[in-house]
Amino acid sequence: MNQEERDWLEWLKRVQDGMVTQGQAAAKMGVSDRWVRRLLVRLKTDGDAVVVHGLRGRSSNRRIDEQTQTRVVELLKQPEWHDFGPTFASQQLAKRHGIEVSKETVRGWMVAAGLWKAQPRQLGERHFWRPRRNGYGELVQWDTSNHDWLEGRGEVVRYLVKWIDDATSRSGGSFVQHDGTRENMGVLWQYVACKGRMVDPYTDRAGIFMVAPQAKESAQQRREADRLTQFGRGLRELGIGWIPAYSPQAKGRVERSFGTDQDRLVKHVRLAKVKTLQDANKFLEAEYWPEWNERFAHPLEGVVDLHRALTPQLDLASALSHVEHRMLTNDYTFSFAGRRYQIARPQVKAGMRGKSLRVELHLSGELRARYEGQYVEVSECSVKSPAVKPVGKPVRKDHNRGGKSDWMDGFFERPRPELWQAVGIANARS
Repeated sequence: MNQEERDWLEWLKRVQDGMVTQGQAAAKMGVSDRWVRRLLVRLKTDGDAVVVHGLRGRSSNRRIDEQTQTRVVELLKQPEWHDFGPTFASQQLAKRHGIEVSKETVRGWMVAAGLWKAQPRQLGERHFWRPRRNGYGELVQWDTSNHDWLEGRGEVVRYLVKWIDDATSRSGGSFVQHDGTRENMGVLWQYVACKGRMVDPYTDRAGIFMVAPQAKESAQQRREADRLTQFGRGLRELGIGWIPAYSPQAKGRVERSFGTDQDRLVKHVRLAKVKTLQDANKFLEAEYWPEWNERFAHPLEGVVDLHRALTPQLDLASALSHVEHRMLTNDYTFSFAGRRYQIARPQVKAGMRGKSLRVELHLSGELRARYEGQYVEVSECSVKSPAVKPVGKPVRKDHNRGGKSDWMDGFFERPRPELWQAVGIANARS
């Protein structure tokens, strides 16, 4: 009997003794006069227990049967479920086993079975709150998470390149073998081909995105030097800006989402028996990102879409490539990544000697060269040149194809082409 019930009992006995009226007791108890009269009648037969609710000690009519509770506890004791929290466990029980149980019910069962220990919430370091951007694609936070995503099963998969829209929290990304320029360009290719060009990506200041400032160089001198990484050059050629983050908390939306991914995604791929990088990326596209965006992203209704479509003047393959400028020698050759290449004889023009040539190593591994804005045929020296095509009006190649090109299929699962490895070695030496 709690204190409120004891007080009720005292007021009822005072009414019996004639010390107060039924109306006065009803006002103090917060009930009607009629209810006081009923309690007085029952007090004669039931005694002091009249103030105790009749359902106390009885099971609820909505109580879940013990067989369901036993089955849930047995599932949660399986090795695949050993680190599931109550919320995620409740969702997966409904999805995979058809058991609709609230997260608080699951929490109680897990605590009773010794599978979960409640922890008090701690107040972390405070940072100033920044409101979301207004437009879809106005600001896209971008980062890579290094984690053992497959927990040692099959292939080693450690890197997840992820983007998350600041206005809507819509997310996407891919598992990659390395956190490098080529892999980040590949994820950017997928984004731009699917959604269009965002306004600004928001990244950290890693070497992929930013050239390290020189010693004793002022901010104005850095701006005048205008040094760009390959990724930064690609963004500029596509008309996309770039905003650096000066702390992990500044891009907290993507940082916090990695905590969710390292909890939920790891368990998802474990239950799906994923063992390869290719299967992991298929799972992302088919199940994880759609479920994430449905559960956590804000709806797009009423949000202005600020993505810009690719124009015919923008060559996605050219922009998202490794670009270097080389000087043509007197024999119409140039060096690249420790190798020597020759301009095809039909492509030779007057005045080419000693001029600059734009050399592009595409994500597919293809090497192309451009002189005065026009592509020229090149071949590696000591390698037989391809047969000369009949003279005629060349057919224009559309390298964008509106994002419908199939060369990206399996891109993240394939090893780096030999030339990309050579470029990486050359950059490491310089």
